[in-house]
Amino acid sequence: MSESPASAVIAISSHVIRGSVGNRAVVFALESLGFPVWSMPTVVLPWHPGHGPSTRMNFADDVFEAAIDDLIRAPWLSEVKAVISGYFGSPRQPLAVVRLVAALKQRNPDLIYLCDPVIGDLQGLYVPETTAVAIRDHLIPLADIATPNRYELAWMAGAGLESNSAIIDAALSLGPSLMAVTSAVPMMAGSIGNLLLSNRHALLAEHRAMDNVPNGLGDLFSALLLARLLQKHGEEKALQLATAGVYEVLARSLKRESDELTLEQDQSSLITPMALVQIRRLLHPASKPVRS
Repeated sequence: MSESPASAVIAISSHVIRGSVGNRAVVFALESLGFPVWSMPTVVLPWHPGHGPSTRMNFADDVFEAAIDDLIRAPWLSEVKAVISGYFGSPRQPLAVVRLVAALKQRNPDLIYLCDPVIGDLQGLYVPETTAVAIRDHLIPLADIATPNRYELAWMAGAGLESNSAIIDAALSLGPSLMAVTSAVPMMAGSIGNLLLSNRHALLAEHRAMDNVPNGLGDLFSALLLARLLQKHGEEKALQLATAGVYEVLARSLKRESDELTLEQDQSSLITPMALVQIRRLLHPASKPVRS
C-alpha cells in the first residue's frame, strides 16, 4: 500500500558509507513502503562508530543552515507530508530543523514531524550535552511523534524509569501527542518491549530479546512506525507492524551472522512482516479513577 506521488518524507540524520544505520535504514524502509524520500545527512561516516574509529565528515553549521533554507524555498515543498529526524552533528542543526518544520507546518498543518532523539543509551549520552539539550528543548516540543529509547527518555525527563508506569508518566511530561519508547520494560521473561503512548492508549509490543544485535534498530523502527501511520493504520496496528518488521529483520540478520542489518535481503520483512508480536494494553493515566 502506497500513497500518491505527492507524499514525500524529509529524512534528516547521519549517513554511513557502509552499513544500515541512520538515514541508510530510514530511507530504505520508507522507500520500501512506497514513500519518496528527501534524504539530508547531518554528518557522514565510513561506518558506525561501534565498528571502530573512522573519519568523521562534518558540515559547517552555516552550510547546513543554507541547505535547510534551500529546502524551505524548494518549489516541490508541497510534496512533503512528513519529516523524520535522528542523529545530529552539532547543536545548531536542530535549530535549523525547527525552522524547516515550522515552514512546512505553515503550508500544511497536517504535516507530521517525528523526532527520534538519537542522543544516548544505557552507557549515557554519546552526543555533546549541548546537542542533546537542543533536541530536548526545541525539537521534542515541536514533534507530533517521538521515539526515544528508555535511556534517552530518562535523560530528557530527568527521572529514573524502572517501570512502564514511570515511562508513561515521563512520556506524558514531554508533550508529543504520540510517543513510542523502545527498550521499555517487558512483561514476559527474556523479552524486550516497545511502549506506545497516546492520549487514548498505552500499548506494549513485546518480542524475544536477542544478544549482540547490530546497530540501527531504533532508526528502522522509527521509519517503519512513521510509514505505517502515514498509511493510515491505527496506533495498535502501526505499532504491531513496525515492531514485527524490526524483529524479523533482526532475526534474519543474526541468522546470517551479519554485523549489520541485512535490509537489502529482507525487504519483504519490512513490507509484509510475518513475525508474531505480543500486544498488551496497559493502564492509561486518563482511565484512572479520579479521587475526590
